[in-house]
This record gives sequence, C-alpha cells and structure tokens, in this order.
Amino acid sequence: MDLEQAMQTFLEESRELLDEMESILLDVEAEQTSSEQLNALFRTMHTIKGSAGLFGLDPIIRFSHQAENLLDQLRDGKLKLDDELVGLLLRCHDHVKLLIQALAAGDSLEVLSDEALEAALLGYLTVPQAMQPPAREAPPPAASRPERWVLSLRFGPDVLRNGLDPSSFIRYLATLGTVEGIRAIACRLPAGADFDAESNYLRFELLYHSDIDEKSLHEVFEFVREDSELFIWPLKIAAARLPESCASATPDEAREVEEAWRQFGALGQAQPLEEEAVPAGVDPLLEHPLAATAEPSPAEPAQPAAQAEPHAPPPPETAPAHGEARAGRGGESRFIKVEAGKLDSLINLIGELVIAGSAANLIARRSQQPQLVEATLGIANLIEQIRTGTLSMRMVQIGEIFHRFPRVVRDVSRELGKDIQLRIVGAETELDKSMVEKLGDPLLHIVRNAIDHGIEPTEVRQAHGKPAQGKLWLNAYHESGSVVIEVADDGGGLDRGRILAKARERGLLGLDEEPPDNVVFQQIFEAGFSTADQVTNLSGRGVGMDVVRRGIEQLHGNIEIDSEAGQGTTFRIRLPLTLAIIDGFLVEVAASIFVLPLEAVIECIELPAGLPENGVHDCINLRGELLPLLHLDSFFELPPAAALRRNVVVVQYGERKAGLVVDALQGEFQTVIKPLGALFNTLKAISGSTILGTGEVALILDVPSLIQRACRRESERFALPPRADSTPRPGAPLQGNTP
Repeated sequence: MDLEQAMQTFLEESRELLDEMESILLDVEAEQTSSEQLNALFRTMHTIKGSAGLFGLDPIIRFSHQAENLLDQLRDGKLKLDDELVGLLLRCHDHVKLLIQALAAGDSLEVLSDEALEAALLGYLTVPQAMQPPAREAPPPAASRPERWVLSLRFGPDVLRNGLDPSSFIRYLATLGTVEGIRAIACRLPAGADFDAESNYLRFELLYHSDIDEKSLHEVFEFVREDSELFIWPLKIAAARLPESCASATPDEAREVEEAWRQFGALGQAQPLEEEAVPAGVDPLLEHPLAATAEPSPAEPAQPAAQAEPHAPPPPETAPAHGEARAGRGGESRFIKVEAGKLDSLINLIGELVIAGSAANLIARRSQQPQLVEATLGIANLIEQIRTGTLSMRMVQIGEIFHRFPRVVRDVSRELGKDIQLRIVGAETELDKSMVEKLGDPLLHIVRNAIDHGIEPTEVRQAHGKPAQGKLWLNAYHESGSVVIEVADDGGGLDRGRILAKARERGLLGLDEEPPDNVVFQQIFEAGFSTADQVTNLSGRGVGMDVVRRGIEQLHGNIEIDSEAGQGTTFRIRLPLTLAIIDGFLVEVAASIFVLPLEAVIECIELPAGLPENGVHDCINLRGELLPLLHLDSFFELPPAAALRRNVVVVQYGERKAGLVVDALQGEFQTVIKPLGALFNTLKAISGSTILGTGEVALILDVPSLIQRACRRESERFALPPRADSTPRPGAPLQGNTP
C-alpha cells in the first residue's frame, strides 16, 4: 500500500469517528449521559491523536491531545457535561474536522490554529499543565510515576512492503515520552546483489523514559505485532529478560544487543550514551491507521520466576494472545469497504451484460429453437439476480443524510433564539448512493428555510396558543416505486397572499389569474424569488429554493408543497429508487419504441371504441374514477399508425393517475438507463434512453411529467372553454403545437 492510499484510509476513518462524536454530543443534550458515551468520546480523540502521531501530523496531535485531556476529566467525573461544555466540545469537533479537511486538500495545518478555542479548553481543565502534550521537557502529572523502559524491536522483513515505516513508530514514541538512547543493529544486512531495498534488515534497541504504562506501549505497535518480534521490559528487570529477547538472534546480533543494553544501564553500570537523533522527516506508511485502540495489546510471555532477579517485581498479568484477539474480531466482522468507483464500474458492466443478454434472447426467439430459448432464459434469470444483488449493494440508508441535520437544527435555532426539536422518521429507507450524495444541499436549504421562515419565534407561538417549542420532521418512505422525503414543520405556514402578490409584481403570474394553491406555492422556487423583508446570513436573497428545484430535477424527481396557514408546511420530494438499471415496460407508438418504468404501471386496458380523440374532455371513466388521457403519438407529433387495437397504459405517480394511449404493448424489459446529452436536458417528458436487444435506441418516458401534463390540461379544459388561438400553454415539454 502506498502513502496516498494510507492517507485516504486515515482521512475516511477520521471522518467516521468525528461523525460518531457529533452524534453522541447531540444525543446527550436531551438524555442523561452514560459512561459508555463518555468513553466513546474519549476514544474518538485518543484514536485520532494516535493515528496522526504515526503520520507526524503535529497540529492534529497537539489539539486532539488538549481535547483528550478535557474528555479524560469529563469521564473521571471532574467535570459535568452541561450545555455549555457540549457547545465547546462541538467546537473542538469542528476544529479537528477542519484540520482533516485541510489535510485532504493539501493545505497547511499550521495556519489553522484557534487560540480562542484553546484558551476555552484551558479554562475548563483543572490542571493547566495538561494542556501541553507530553514532551521531553514537560513535567509528568502528579498522579503518574515515570519509568524507564528497554524496547527491543525487530520489525518483520515485509514491514516496508506492507506500507509501514518503522521510524514513524519511534517518532510517535517521542511524543509520549523521551527516547534517551537508540541503537540500530544491522548484523543481518546483506551485501551486493542479495540486498533488497524493500526488505527490513534492522533491529532497534531503545532506552525510553515515560509515564505511560506497559499496555499503552504495546498499543503503539498494534499494527506490526503480528509479523514482528517486540519486547518491552521495565529497565529494572530487563537483565533477566535478555535471553528471551535474543532467542532468535544470531551470535553477532546477540552481542550487539547485549552491548546496547549495557550502555542503557540494563546490565550494570551505565556507559555514556552517544546522542542519536530520532529519525525525522520520513513519511510513515500505514495500512490501517485507526484500528489501534480497539483492544489493548498483550504483554509478552514472562520467563519462569526462577530466572527473575531477586528484587524484581512480578511481571504483569498477560492478556489473551494477540492472535486469539485478532481472530475474535475477525469472526465478528460483517462488512468490508469497497471503493465507490469499483462498484460503479461493476454496475456499468452489468448494464452491458443486460443489453448483451437481451440481444442473445432475441436471437434465440427468432431461431425458434426450444433448447436455445430455454438456455437464454436461464441466463437472463441469472443476469436479473446478479443485477438485483449488485444494485442492492449501491443502496444506502437515507439516514446517512438525515443524521447531519440535528447539528444544523441546533446551531441555526440557537442563532435565531428559537427552541426547535427535530424528529427523524424512516432513516432506514434505502436509496441509490449516487442520489443520497446529491440530496444534501437541497435538504439543507429546505431545513434552514423551515427554521428561519416557517417556525415562529417563541413569543409569537405562545401568543397563538402553540407550544413554545417548535417541531421539525424529516421523514422518508417508499411509495409506488419511488422514495418520498418529507420536511415538515408546525410553523405559521406559507403566506399565500404575499407570495401571489410578489409573483404578480415580478410578472410570473397574471394580474387577473387566480391559480390554485399548488401553483402559487411553486413560485418560491423561481430564481431570485423572496418575500423576506430583510436579508440575513441565513436567507432572504432568493438564491436557495431555485437550487433546491434544480437539484431535485437533476435526480429526475419533483417537489410538492402542502401548507396551511397557522398549522405548518410540508415539502414533499419524490425520487426514483435508482438511476442505473430498472425494470421497464415497452410500448409501441407509431413504429417507435418507448420505455415506461414498470413500477409506475398500474394496469393496461383497451381504449374504448368510438372515443373522440382530442375532444373537449379527453378522459375515460375507469371504474367510477375520472382518468385523463394523453395520446403519445399526438404529444410527440409522430405520424399516426394503423392499429387494430389501441391500448391505455394506466400509470401512477404519487396520488395522481393518467392513461397513456399507445398502439401496442411489448411487455417487460430490463432497462439500462443511459443519460441523454445536454441538448435534450430541457425535455421534461424524457428521462433517459436505453439500448434494446436489436441495438436500437429507445427513449425512457418521464412518467411524473406526463401525468402532470395530462392532469393540468384536463383541469384547464374543465375550467375554460377551448381557445381559438394556438398559443402553447406554459410548461409545454416539446416545441410545436401539443394537444
């Protein structure tokens, strides 16, 4: 593994730990703090500090050490986690996150120091000296007694190939104490052609002085313990452990180890030590930077008591063997991490496999060979199972986005002086990963607007007989093959009259028009539209909600608004489950093939004979329900085709239904969605394209747009008589005259 890969692992796992820390801090505001939560907070900073130390990231080490000291006092009961302290720890979280982001961007970390934050941390600590990270000159805490250790380190021959740098471990030790002496033993270093630059031949003997315990010392070497020989002894009992430490050494190597230990004073009178600098400036390579603090590393097995010195204290109890601990953790592992790009590449290949399978199936059916048809059907079934399983791997819970908002609600509501409670429902609802990543900004704008404009100040709510605390809901669920995301509040609702007046002022609506509520509310998504009296740092510039609509439309979704004065507002977003591969339903219109998403298709019926096409009211009675029709041949201006029977495909999106009139039904088809070029981005009736088994291109119809078009046209026909002019109505999806 190279350095870049190791750094990416460090950054990714640091972000995960910081997310966990933020979640805990937001949870404990409303609930009683548990010791488990406090320990988890401490482990977060401790782990980030330890891993940063292996990379030599001093700014992260220094600050995380300060925060770690505060969390240590918190879990020891010396401090109480109140609202003010939660705010300070959230600021610490933000600062470490900023350092991680700067590291990812390649920016300097030294310029990001926050003296005000460090001063606030210092004010909370009961022992001011604890603000400084352990260093050679720093006095140890009174509660700990420094001790001298002898470390005998033979890293495995493949340590460099595994992406680890032995010098990084020594540099990290220097941040926890003092390396008083170090000696590199190179007896196994070959000469000439036998030398391998990627192999490790060195052994290191160290005299180390620190107040940390033996368990913490073993944890430093957690990553390399499996393939290395590592011995850590208190100086006063090291002499009795020399034979064990040199058990696998050659005679020359054993003599050099003995000489080094004699210089350290472990075997008698100490000799003057030569000053040897700890290796610095070498970039460490690390395979799993944040795995270290999961379990304490065991002490090395002790020799029989008879071999110990008379006055030496008994060796510490040994923990379970490292191999056993590792196996235990491995047995519980249920997940593996896969680079997103590899998964996307696999999805693309499966898409091509679906297309190739469709072509093979078509050839088999044309050949009229039963055995070949049966074989291709079996392959098609396996392809469908592979497709379903692979797509499920790209589905992630929408809670990944939802869990960002407790912090947003907390910060924004306090900035505005409001008391708001956020409730999250349906966080386990799954959605395509590519869509989840693009939902963050639209949802952020909606939530901030709900807090700023939707929910009233406390005094206003109380004056209207409402609870002082406002409520905000984030909800997600599946419906009719789509994912519905709702952002609702119990505020004052949208001011219909004010929005209508502003829309008329800007020429978006006619002065004599009296549009329905849904049309009026949709005006807030127009660029630059705002009814705010003053501009704040949160809103009022009219540049947020148009971003919301564009973002949702890019995901082939739509957004609706329900609002009731004095009761609240609900923003409802509908999105397809995936943008990769879907089950489609093929229809033929004037010798052209179109694809409908199968999950939007309710049923297919025959078009009643004698029904006038494009009449004043183009609809049918479907079991007592008025169903508006849309003739696709007229809609797309295709030449009429002679068909023995015309069909109506009943489609549904949300609560709306419409009937699409087609010439023929072709049946189900596994559809690989291919995006259209920029030239076709404005066509709201088309959501993409696919390749048929014949190699022809078929367009995928945008069902929500078609239903909206059919329902709007029918409502206009009921409301107004047919107009003599041929002026196209607003929102027509295609150029030219439409029915």
